Amino acid sequence: MTGRVDLVGGGPGPIDLMTVRAWRLLAQADVVVMDRLGPTDIRPHVAPRAEIIDVGKLPGHHPVPQDEINEILVDRARAGKRVVRLKGGDPFVFGRGGEEVVACVAAGVPVAVVPGVTSAVAVPEAAGIPVTHRGVASAFHIVNGQSEITPATIAALADDSVTTVILMGVGALPRLVADALRAGVPSERPVAIVERGHHADQRTTRSTLGAIVLDAGRIGVRNPAVIVVGDVARAGMLVPDLLTARSGIDTPAP
Repeated sequence: MTGRVDLVGGGPGPIDLMTVRAWRLLAQADVVVMDRLGPTDIRPHVAPRAEIIDVGKLPGHHPVPQDEINEILVDRARAGKRVVRLKGGDPFVFGRGGEEVVACVAAGVPVAVVPGVTSAVAVPEAAGIPVTHRGVASAFHIVNGQSEITPATIAALADDSVTTVILMGVGALPRLVADALRAGVPSERPVAIVERGHHADQRTTRSTLGAIVLDAGRIGVRNPAVIVVGDVARAGMLVPDLLTARSGIDTPAP
């Protein structure tokens, strides 16, 4: 008997930001294979019999390699289990969801993908930062901060009308900034770093491209965080500075 695998986008963390379909699949799951980011307090929302397997990764530390994760999904499904692969954000935005789909298809295992709220949009949003805004930014460019900076990313950073969103980029921030400045991106370009978006301890640090490395080091910015570069990251663009703390949209840096 063959089960199935559903790759479920869990969003940026709070479980109530998941879709109705995601909730239904979690309740029906025999096995949940989950990441470090995204919803983690799921035990009350799955069947008591469900097996929960943590395959979460830390920066530079992957205790369960991707090939082994693929094997877990395929083996449990082949045993007739309904498997939910619960991922932070959206499965196809730097989530290796495509690799897991390929593994399931190659093994003859039925697989489907449930979209999730990507942190590239949701985390800036939690801080009152729209990735697009009429008259300010007409496009946005999403970057994996662990990869080498490309000419396309340099062009996005240099374009006044584009917002660049960097995921998994805290550790690589000095290198990314140095590459951008060396390529001629203006040092006064606004930058915001939103840590732990949509959580009670969310913190937003606003600076400029030329000063963000020093500012982030001074206050100890840490992952998980989303880095936003562009005019939409300017302080007070949507909400006046005096109202930001009161509104709950933004948390000023200390």
